[in-house]
Amino acid sequence: MNSFKSLDDGAVRLDTSLEMLLERVPKTASECALATVVATAGSTYRKPGARMYIMADGSYFGLLSGGCLEADLKLHAKQVIDRGETRAVEYDMRGPDDILFGIGAGCEGAMRVLIEPAMAGGSTALALSAAGRITATGTPACLVSVHESSEIALGTYSPESLPPLLAAAAQTSLLEACSREVVSTRGPNRMRAFVQFLAPPPHLLICGGGPDAQPVVAAARAMGWRVTVVDHRPAYADPQKFPGAHVVRSDAHALSDAVDLERCHAVVVMSHHLASDVEYLKVLSAAAVPAYVGLLGPEARRRRIAGELGFLSDGLRARLRGPVGIDIGAVTPEAIALAIVSQVHAWLANRPSGATATSA
Repeated sequence: MNSFKSLDDGAVRLDTSLEMLLERVPKTASECALATVVATAGSTYRKPGARMYIMADGSYFGLLSGGCLEADLKLHAKQVIDRGETRAVEYDMRGPDDILFGIGAGCEGAMRVLIEPAMAGGSTALALSAAGRITATGTPACLVSVHESSEIALGTYSPESLPPLLAAAAQTSLLEACSREVVSTRGPNRMRAFVQFLAPPPHLLICGGGPDAQPVVAAARAMGWRVTVVDHRPAYADPQKFPGAHVVRSDAHALSDAVDLERCHAVVVMSHHLASDVEYLKVLSAAAVPAYVGLLGPEARRRRIAGELGFLSDGLRARLRGPVGIDIGAVTPEAIALAIVSQVHAWLANRPSGATATSA
């Protein structure tokens, strides 16, 4: 049920659909619905906690399937918007039941989706925004989606606005860093809720703000990652060149003072300035975080930097990826950015392409 990796310095969430929706959905959207996957069985395209916004005109942001369910979801969303009534719908694509929906997806899975009004300023939109503000600081948050109940209005809530049973479940999820389903039956009253633990999205630190850092930042931001860019050169430490990123002007030797390295999940050193790269790596060696350190440039340059580092290279031996990035034959800045961000993502997801470190 969880879509995050547990790291030495905390947890990180790779499903950033919440952050992407908060960035892409118009802040003044007045006629829209939020669709949230609250339970699944078997093989499904998305897992519990995945979300999409559906507008009154049929346009939408995000996906809950590969396009198989969206047409039907739009019909339900239109009724939810028109009537102002939240509902839960179920799709079972296992075996012959798939034909009942006229979808024929063949996914061999089942999915329960909560669809609720989500206009700007409403309780749902406010709950999502509050969670997003918390995770943007690198702190975990929780959201609770009540999808079956005769006592509590169906919908998505912040924990503090819930009755004791669900508030306690949310607190437990935060303490255990784990999402959970809550089922409660009292006589004829049955309640089901999905309590989602929201670890912070990945935080990527880029040391060096040259032109080729821009596509790296753009690729990471497109996935809803938090990105910090550091450079000592005024022309490169320019926020306008890195939309959505936090840009810091700082000398390389002062990196640990300029950035909270313990809140970064990965760093890529790519200043194209040898002395600066050496200083960045000295600081990173001493800090012992983050666990992923990528170094741009050929092997010969890496060996020269290792010589400059001396014994300090020991602190990077198990962490350094150099040359950084998956070997996809990249030659353009955009392809190199793809190779870099792909390797970071693979490492965060515990996949082999991100697992091998090159000793400094």
